[in-house]
Order: sequence, then structure tokens, then C-alpha cells
Amino acid sequence: MKHRVLVIGVGSIGERHLRCFQATGRAEVSLVEVNESLRGTIAERYKVANAYAGLDTAPPDAGGVAVVCTPAHLHIPMAQKLAERGTHVLIEKPLSITSNGVDHLIRTVAEKRVTAGIAYVYRANPVLADMRRATLDGRFGRPVEFIFVGGQHFPTFRPAYRQIYYTRHETGGGAIQDALTHIFNAAEWLIGPTDRIVCDAAHQVLEGVTVEDTVHAVTRHGSVMGSFALNQHQAPNDISITVVCERGTARYVLAESRWKWMTDPKPGTPWTEEPVVPMERDTWFINQANAFLDAVEGKAPVLCPLAEGLQTLRVNLAALESARTSAWVRIAR
Repeated sequence: MKHRVLVIGVGSIGERHLRCFQATGRAEVSLVEVNESLRGTIAERYKVANAYAGLDTAPPDAGGVAVVCTPAHLHIPMAQKLAERGTHVLIEKPLSITSNGVDHLIRTVAEKRVTAGIAYVYRANPVLADMRRATLDGRFGRPVEFIFVGGQHFPTFRPAYRQIYYTRHETGGGAIQDALTHIFNAAEWLIGPTDRIVCDAAHQVLEGVTVEDTVHAVTRHGSVMGSFALNQHQAPNDISITVVCERGTARYVLAESRWKWMTDPKPGTPWTEEPVVPMERDTWFINQANAFLDAVEGKAPVLCPLAEGLQTLRVNLAALESARTSAWVRIAR
């Protein structure tokens, strides 16, 4: 039996979710899109029979599963309405731009016994998941440091960035809420929740916007120290995530589609490289779609539950506050 999946908002990320839920072979997809031209284009491109102009015009049974891909300030009210209907809901990152309404949504999800999660897609990357298992199993000893370095040329990947949510913090824009939130969440998945953060952020290069496109942050996760350096204007599309442990170091490298490790400190010692796992970008999203449908069927937990999405939201907000005040900010839990 196929799941009825309603994708709400089919801009760049919504289109990807629609395509990738279709690719699972487990979904009968409908869509909601307020932009008439875009609605028609996407419906025709993916042979979607039912395309609605708004959530209120879609029949209540249009989707037993919904994927919320609207700008971030709309996530909570939309997810709340869906949860009250008894609809399982996957919410694009970030969960929101404030914590308002999140506790109510969590209670509704519990009361209605629906499945809900946040689409932090790094958790659906099998290479990073394998590295996580190795570190959690203690292969390299206790983690002591997390290091992220990365960036991409955002205008190449999102040519319309000046006309979408990205232009304003109030709609989920800027590098912190758009790109770095993925890494904040991945770090918490790998080494545990963030306790405090200090952040420097600035608009350096991107034309036509004033939000930050470059961010440096330092964090603490209990005894683990973290550092993050991200920009959205460099030529290479590349990231590395390094977890330094007491007895070894593990590193994920996007460009190599692999992770590697080293335990011998002698000069000239090569990395031990785990096998390459060839993946297209859609692979992560297809994995995520399958994982969410598995959760709906009760076969597995959601990859990122609401509580962990809320924790990452608090880190986003703390990073923005720190960038404004140039001070350490503690993350309340």
C-alpha cells in the first residue's frame, strides 16, 4: 500500500522532497503551492494529479503524511493544523524562527499519536552515520573536539536566493538558519547537545542581500569543544567534519564521499580510508523519505524528532544573539 503524501510548498527544497518521496516507490504524492505558475509547472513535471492552491483547499484526506516546505516562520502553525487532523508531518529545517508554539505542537503530536520529525538530512547520510557508529562505539576513545569547515557558491545552487526566504532572518534566511543549522544539528547528533556558543557572523560577499553569508562559531558540548567555519560564496562545494577523540581522529569529507580515520601519530602515517559510497545529493533525501515512512509504519524511530529539532532551534537563536552581542550565550533546555 502506498502512502498519500502531501508536499506543501514546492520551491527548490519542496520540489526535491516531492521528487524523492516519489522515488521511494512508496508514495502517492499531491502538492500545495500558492504560486499558480510554479504549481502548474511542478505538477506537470512530476505528473502530479492533485495540486492545490492552499492547505485549506486541499481535502483533509489529501495526505496521511505531509511534508512542510514553506518558509520557516510558517512551519509551526501549519504543522499544528496538520497534527490536529491526525496527519503525520515531516517539517523542513529549521523547525521555526522562534520557540513560540513548539511545546503545543509537541503535546498535540503526542495526543494525536502522529509521527513528526524535522528534515535534517545529514542524519540520512549513510557515510556520516557509519562514522557516528564508530565514534559512539568508542573505537577512538572519548570525543574531545568537533571541527567543521565548509562552504559553497550559493548563487550557483540557489540562483533565486534574492527573491526567496533567504533575504530575511524573519523568514528563516541567512547562513545560520539556512546552512549552518544543518551542521549544528549534525554536531549534536554526533557528540551531544550544545551547552553554549559564541558566534561571529557577517555579510561579506553575496550581492543583493544583507544577511550573514559567513559564520565562525565556537561551542561547548559538555566536555567536548566545537568549532564551525562556514561561508556561502566560495568556489568549491565542500565540507569536512572532524571528530577528535582521545585515541584517534575520524573525518568525513563530502568531496570524497567517504570517512577516514587515524590512530597512529607517527609522522607520515596515512589515513585509513573507509570505502567510498557513491551518492547523488538526492540519495540523502530518498533515504530520509524512506526513513520517515518507516517511522510512520512503526518500523523505526524518526531520524530527528521534534525535541531534537527544538534543541537545534535554540542553538540557531543563540548563534544569532551571540552574533549581535559578541558574547557567549548559554542554550536553555
